[in-house]
Formats: sequence, structure tokens, C-alpha cells
Amino acid sequence: MKKISQYFLQGLLILVPVVATVYVFYIIFAKIDGIFGFDVPGLGFLLTIALILAVGFVSSNLLANNVMLRVDRMFARMPLVTMIYTSIKDLVDAFVGDKKSFNKPVQVALDAESNIRVLGFITREDLSALGIADRVAVYLPQSYNFAANLIIVDRSRVSPLIADPKEVMKFIVSGGVSA
Repeated sequence: MKKISQYFLQGLLILVPVVATVYVFYIIFAKIDGIFGFDVPGLGFLLTIALILAVGFVSSNLLANNVMLRVDRMFARMPLVTMIYTSIKDLVDAFVGDKKSFNKPVQVALDAESNIRVLGFITREDLSALGIADRVAVYLPQSYNFAANLIIVDRSRVSPLIADPKEVMKFIVSGGVSA
């Protein structure tokens, strides 16, 4: 009986990540295909990838940059739209744009004795525009979640990490189990 339970647990360790990953991609494919209403599975997804590549190719020339500047300005003038558009644009730029924001991994002491620490990324070192001096903004991603917290903390409680930012993000998001 002990061998059977060992085989069962080993099977779970193999199947759960594989099935969960396949399921997530299936949902993504199905949702994108549903938008276009094609009967051929995956055609909508391929069309979306092609569209993204085409926009990337076209936007890489100077004329397209001028058009994007105009679109940015147009969205910046619309009261509710500007808040959503700029927030999403800044978040995308933070992860994959030219001005990656998650490149300064740190640990933050949460208590006076420095017994409790959290890992995060400095996103802003100068908060004078908010009327806050001697503090920094630290982004704290959450494990197994698409949420995070932004804390404003005294500089003295922040210690830089000498580590690859991608590895630190992977470590945080995985709940500390990623090697």
C-alpha cells in the first residue's frame, strides 16, 4: 500500500504542473478563438500573434512612432481613458519596455529589529513630487498571484540585493520554492 501511495504522489508531482499549464494555454487559446469566432481551433490565436508581430514591425519605423505619439496624446486628453491607458502602458513598459522598472531587487526590514524581511523592487527613489522625503517606493509582488503591494518605506530599512532581478521575481512569485 505504501508503494501505491508513493506512485500516486509521484504522479501528482508530474501531472499537476503539466495539466495546469496545458489548461491555462487551452483557456487562452479558447478565449482568443472565441473573440474571432473561427471554427478552426488555434486560428484566432495565430491571427492574434500575426497582428502583434505586424504592429511591432510597422511601429519600428519613424512614421509609426509619430502616429503612436499622436495616439498617446489623444488618450492623454480623455479624462477616464488616460488613467487606464497610462497605468497599463506604464506597467507593460515596466516589464518589457525600454525603461524596465523591476531591475533593483531589495529586501525590506518590516520591523525595528529587522527580524521580518520582504523581497521587492525599488520602483521610485525620489518621492519629492508626492511631498515625501527620505523614503522610497518598493513594489512587493505576491506569490502565485497577479497582485502586489506598493509600500513607502524609509531608506534605512532597504538593502539592495546582489542578484539577477529575473531570478528574484521568479523566487518571489513561486513563494520561495523556485531554485
